[in-house]
Amino acid sequence: MALNSAKKIYFASDFHLGAPDYESSMIREKLIVKWLDEIKTDAAEIYLMGDMFDFWYEYRHTAPKGFVRFLGKLAELSDAGIPITFFTGNHDMWMFNYLEKEIGVTIYRKPIEKTFNGKKFYLGHGDGLGPGDHGYKFIKRVFSNKVCQWLFARIHPNFGMGMAHFWSHKSRASNGGENEEKFLGAEHEWLAIYAKEILQHQHFDYFIFGHRHLPLDIQLNAQSKYINLGEWVNYNSYAVFDGVNLELKYYK
Repeated sequence: MALNSAKKIYFASDFHLGAPDYESSMIREKLIVKWLDEIKTDAAEIYLMGDMFDFWYEYRHTAPKGFVRFLGKLAELSDAGIPITFFTGNHDMWMFNYLEKEIGVTIYRKPIEKTFNGKKFYLGHGDGLGPGDHGYKFIKRVFSNKVCQWLFARIHPNFGMGMAHFWSHKSRASNGGENEEKFLGAEHEWLAIYAKEILQHQHFDYFIFGHRHLPLDIQLNAQSKYINLGEWVNYNSYAVFDGVNLELKYYK
């Protein structure tokens, strides 16, 4: 893709809409909508890279309640001709075709490769990548299993969604906080390790992930950089590519 000199590509992740409670989520949702409204003037594409919702499951005839301001703004941008790409994360992996049909977004469930203005990008949410975390990798295979998804769909939404939200909040409580926000050092950041392994076989200028919840800008070698997008619960961080440089920014 050749990027028009007046246009930019935006990347954001981990909005976790719905958490930790309705009131806090509503404040964050309105802020995100304001950000989207501001970037629409120069956005060539928008990449939303996983965990946009703290939990999301689409029954065949039922979608989760709420988030109408966010979804409405996405529909407006899509109708205006701005391509929007979603990645499923570990909190919204049960996203199927509702948003594709209603809004026109493109959904990916695995990392992808893109080239903009001759720069090669490796894009993904980041969950289940890199060394370790074998327990989660097993759980992800279970949750991605079509039979398991079919069985969950048999549960009434009143119970199924309530149970899922309970475990989603428990997961955030157990995995968040001090350890998650602490920089481990470039040699120990697992997504940086994953990116360096890829660079042994293939060149990319930029690796962009979410999931980590900590905004990171790590130089992997002389030509390659790893950006972690952080999240919008504490940081309001995102990345923007102007055709030449990729920059990590914070929305105030």
